Amino acid sequence: MTRWQLAHGRHLDLGAKSLLMGILNVTPDSFSDGGEFDRPERALQQARRMIGEGAAIIDVGGESTRPGAGAVSAREEQLRILPVIEALSSEGGSLVSVDTYRAETARLAVAAGAHIVNDVHGLQREPGIAQVAAETGAGLVIMHTGRGREKLADVIADQFLFLDRSLEIARDAGIADERIVLDPGFAFAKDGEENLALMARFGELRGLGFPLLVGTSRKRLARHLVGESDEGRDVGTAATSVILRLKGASIFRVHNVAVNRDALAFADAVRERETGEERARQAGSVTTPIRR
Repeated sequence: MTRWQLAHGRHLDLGAKSLLMGILNVTPDSFSDGGEFDRPERALQQARRMIGEGAAIIDVGGESTRPGAGAVSAREEQLRILPVIEALSSEGGSLVSVDTYRAETARLAVAAGAHIVNDVHGLQREPGIAQVAAETGAGLVIMHTGRGREKLADVIADQFLFLDRSLEIARDAGIADERIVLDPGFAFAKDGEENLALMARFGELRGLGFPLLVGTSRKRLARHLVGESDEGRDVGTAATSVILRLKGASIFRVHNVAVNRDALAFADAVRERETGEERARQAGSVTTPIRR
């Protein structure tokens, strides 16, 4: 078990059970739910619903990261998310994450009550965000991306190349390791074959030495296998969540909390059984039967 230290004196214990991060896009143009929660009252209703279904974290974003989405100004991003973060933090029903790469947005969000900064550019678009995380004590999600750069042909080698640079930025800013979680960035400039390869080899990412968060929810890697309906995409997402849980992921960033909660309960039960049997074998109280 690993303790993830967060802003405002909070923490999360990672490892024993899956943790769910509910996606709350306060935007008009996000790929799955754009326009559904772009008003504060609707956003808060959705956040409360996800908390009720078991989300430990609500991840609030004010700028779409879908391919081809138009950029918004920092001011517009802040006007969208800060009222929602303030309201959520005042209710105290969950931890709050801000999905941004902008240093000033991150600073204002933590001041408004956010506990976690989730940067989809891995500190490499606006490195000043690392200093904000260090100064505020926020938990930090560092995501891998292939956008805007040349990638290595091997998906795991490229993960290590990019994330090693991000971790160097974090450490230079004085961010302690216990505040960092890594995200391999499924679908961010990765085609279907790359996503499947990354999923198949996901266990290798544990060599980075940090807890892992995954965000496969309703993305093309699930959609091209199970169809375009929300129901199909959520089932596909839950399947990827179970696979990645069994390979070592700790946190799951999802649109449909309930479906993933139920699927991950089975994965957690299997992991618990495997861990218990391994401990028993190490203690010498259980022997593995040999088939003749």
